[in-house]
Amino acid sequence: MARKQSDYLAALLSDDEPAREPAMEAPPSSPAPTAAPTAEPRQRLSGTTLLGRESALARVASGEVRQVTQLLLDPARVRIWPGNARSYAHLSEESCRELIDSIVAEGGQKVPAIVRRVEGDPVHDYEVIAGTRRHWSISWLRAHSYPEMQFVAQVAALDDEAAFRLADLENRARADVSDLERARNYAAALKAHYGNHLTRMAERLKLSKGWLSKMLRVAALPDAVIAAFASPADVALKPGYALAQALDDKAAAPAILAEAKALAKAQKARREAGDGALPAAEVQRRLLNAPRAKADAPEPFVWTTPHGRPGLSVQSVNRQGVTIRLHAGSGAGPDDLANALRHALAALEAEGRGLRR
Repeated sequence: MARKQSDYLAALLSDDEPAREPAMEAPPSSPAPTAAPTAEPRQRLSGTTLLGRESALARVASGEVRQVTQLLLDPARVRIWPGNARSYAHLSEESCRELIDSIVAEGGQKVPAIVRRVEGDPVHDYEVIAGTRRHWSISWLRAHSYPEMQFVAQVAALDDEAAFRLADLENRARADVSDLERARNYAAALKAHYGNHLTRMAERLKLSKGWLSKMLRVAALPDAVIAAFASPADVALKPGYALAQALDDKAAAPAILAEAKALAKAQKARREAGDGALPAAEVQRRLLNAPRAKADAPEPFVWTTPHGRPGLSVQSVNRQGVTIRLHAGSGAGPDDLANALRHALAALEAEGRGLRR
């Protein structure tokens, strides 16, 4: 992963600002001298060293060689850049367990994160552009028996757009960054960095315009629909795009939103009861079938007076019974309403939804 990350940074910064803060490389070790050098060899050695340094500095200045400083930081002094797609709040010991074990086994963090300096923040000196899980894991280890652990980071000079591209490139290689997280990250970046120009954003990220358009449609899914799933991570690109298309139908949208509300309540009840959540495929199926199920449902019974006003209607029919509503201001008398109730019960029996079922 270290090589991949290095390649990401080099690719992103190649057309942007040059890397800052060249690090001094340790000179190679050499065997101990057997005798003190004479004045002449010393002079030649000094000249050679000077020429070597000038040559190295010239290569760095020309861009032929790019060196990046690595720092050992206290993670408490490093904040998370909000432009990253990964949700820091959703990270946990379970989701970072493999990384935590790897850091402990290797005696520390081996793959550096990418950070940049922040100004005007008395609490933080840097912010993480790429390496959110590494930051969380080191913070967790410092709080759990490894107080000596340091957060290893490379400092890069990046504007917000370059920082977004770098974070996006790293997240593409991460299976634990959900499609919805990336989609909403793209939607925010489209406005913040690309002036709502989809084509420009696709070109800068080297992504298909059509694929990016689908991701942005998924990002626009209402929170009420997302709540129907056990976790936002369950909303994948393909089914999420199908839901976005279904919601474009103004006639179908109310039924989908109503079913989403019912599913969210069901998911909450299952969690409280300790039962497993409804799987994403089942939630998807029920949401997409909601408009058809509503269309196939029998029309509710409504009794109207001779003046065309509703006097009695059936609100719901379930195992617990039948809910009847008597409408105020209909002008119907008790006898009229009693007859209307008989008609309603008879209609329900004919449909197989009566009290004796």
